[in-house]
Amino acid sequence: STGIKKDIEKLYEAVPQLVNVFKIKEKIGEGTFSSVYLATAQLQAGYEEKMALKHLIPTSHPLRIAAELQCLTVAGGQDNVMGVKYCFRKNDHVVIVMPYLEHESFLDILNSLSFEEVREYMFNLFKALRRIHHFGIVHRDVKPSNFLYNRQLKKYALVDFGLAQGTPDTKIELLKTAHSEDKQGSCLQNNPVVALGNGVSVSVTAPKQTAQQSASKAADRRSSSLSKLQMKRGGKEDSVHHSVQRSVFGERNFNVYSSTYQESSSTKLIKQSKMIDVSSRKLVTKKKIISTKTVSNGAARKAASGCPLNLPCDCYATDRVCSVCLSRCQQVAPRAGTPGFRAPEVLTKCPTQTTAIDMWSAGIIFLSLLSGRYPFFKASDDLTALAQIMTVRGSRETIQAARTFGKSVVCTQVVPTQNLRTLCEKLRGTKSSCKRSQEEVPSRSENDSALPVAAEKPCAPETLGKQSQHLKSFQEGDGALEMKATDIKGWDQVPDEAYDLLDKLLDLNPATRITAREALLHPFFKDIRL
Repeated sequence: STGIKKDIEKLYEAVPQLVNVFKIKEKIGEGTFSSVYLATAQLQAGYEEKMALKHLIPTSHPLRIAAELQCLTVAGGQDNVMGVKYCFRKNDHVVIVMPYLEHESFLDILNSLSFEEVREYMFNLFKALRRIHHFGIVHRDVKPSNFLYNRQLKKYALVDFGLAQGTPDTKIELLKTAHSEDKQGSCLQNNPVVALGNGVSVSVTAPKQTAQQSASKAADRRSSSLSKLQMKRGGKEDSVHHSVQRSVFGERNFNVYSSTYQESSSTKLIKQSKMIDVSSRKLVTKKKIISTKTVSNGAARKAASGCPLNLPCDCYATDRVCSVCLSRCQQVAPRAGTPGFRAPEVLTKCPTQTTAIDMWSAGIIFLSLLSGRYPFFKASDDLTALAQIMTVRGSRETIQAARTFGKSVVCTQVVPTQNLRTLCEKLRGTKSSCKRSQEEVPSRSENDSALPVAAEKPCAPETLGKQSQHLKSFQEGDGALEMKATDIKGWDQVPDEAYDLLDKLLDLNPATRITAREALLHPFFKDIRL
C-alpha cells in the first residue's frame, strides 16, 4: 500500500546505511514499540538472503534497546531463540537485523494441527524458555505471535525481547541495570484503588499497610479518576453508594475485591440482585470516611497529610476510598505483557515476578491448542482478566493462591474449578478414548450461570470485541462442534499426561508452577524427548 511504501522510504531516510545493504520488500509486523520489515541482503557469495529488520521507535530508552540486543546476542541463536545478525543506528533510530523465518499465522493453522504437531510445538517452546530462563531472562510477552512456527520445515523461533526483564541472578548485565533503575524509581506497593465500570468493583491492597508512605500525587490521581467515574454515572448525589458493575464475558456479573491480607467474617457472598446498593448491604462501616464525591484534589491532599500514622483502613470491601488509602502510594509492579496471557501474580500487581509468568503464558497457549480456541481469554482490564481465570481455575483456588503472594481476593460468587479435559473436549468438539482422570470436578448447578471462557469460534483479537456467549457450546452438549473423522488427527487419543501438564502450567501459585526444565522432562514428552 501507499502507506507502507512511505514508511519504507522514511526508514531509508532515517537510517541511510540500509540503502546499500538491504532491499526492503514489505512491512510484515507492527507493534507498540517497533515495526518489522522483510528485506533481502545481497551477500558476497552471490545470493540473496532474507532478513527481518526491526525498527525500534525513536522514543525507546537506550538502555532498553541495549538490553534487548544483549538478550539476542547472549541467549539467541540456538534452542529456538532468535539471534541477531547486525544492528544499525543513526541518531535516535535503531534497526536490529535478524534472520527471517517464514512462518504461519497461529490462527490460520490452529484447527488443522494434529495432536502430534501440538506436542512438538509445545516441546520446542519449552526448549526456548529453558534457554532464556537459564540466563535469567523473563520474556514477559510469550504468545503465539512471538513464537514463530514454520510448519513445513518444523522450525521455531522465540522473538521480541523488548519487554524482557532480568531475574535477581540474571546473566544479562544490562537487565541488571534496568532492574535496579526500575527498583529505585518505584514506590512500595500499598493500596491502589481501581474503580471499574459495568461489572467489577475492585480495590487492591497489600498486607501490613500504614499511612506512613503518603503521596499527594497518588491522592490527586485517585481523586481525579473517581471524579471522572462519578461524572460518567451522571453526577447523582448518591452515586458513591452504588457498586460499579462490569459484565464478565457478557454473562452474569460478580464483584471482585482484592484487599488487605485478612479474613473478614462479615464479608458474605452476595446475590446479583443485591449488588446494586452498597449501603443496603451494610458493607460500609458507620465510621466517618471521606466521600469520593466531595473529595477534591486539594481536600484529598489535606486529608491525606492529616492522617495519623498506622491508622487502619476503613473502606475494606466497599466502593469508597478513605483518607488512609488516599495517603498511600499507588501499587507499582511490572505488568508488561499481552492481555489474555498475563499470570495471576501480574494481574494482582505482585512485586516479585519470576520466570513463572512465562510458564503461565505457555500454559495459555497450550490451552488454546487443546481447546481449538484463540484467543482463549480476552478482557478489557486486569481485574476482569482475573475473574475470567476464576471461571476455569476456580474462585476458592484463586483466593488461596493469592494469599501466597500477599494478596486477598474477595469474590461475591463461588466459581468451581473446571475439569480441563472436559472443557477442552467440549470446545474442540471431540471425545478422547483415553482413560480419563479419576478426579472429576463437580459440575455447576442449574442456578449457577456458567461464566464463559472462550469464543464459540476462533477469532482474531481485533474481532473478539463482539463477545458472544462463549461457553454456550460448553453448556449445551448438542451445540458442540463435531469433527469429521478425517480431521481428528489424533485428537481422539489425547492422553491424561497432556492435561496433567496443562494443570501444572496453569498453577495459580507461581512458587509451585512447573518450570521449563521440568516441563521438558514431563511424561507428556517421553516419546520426543532428546
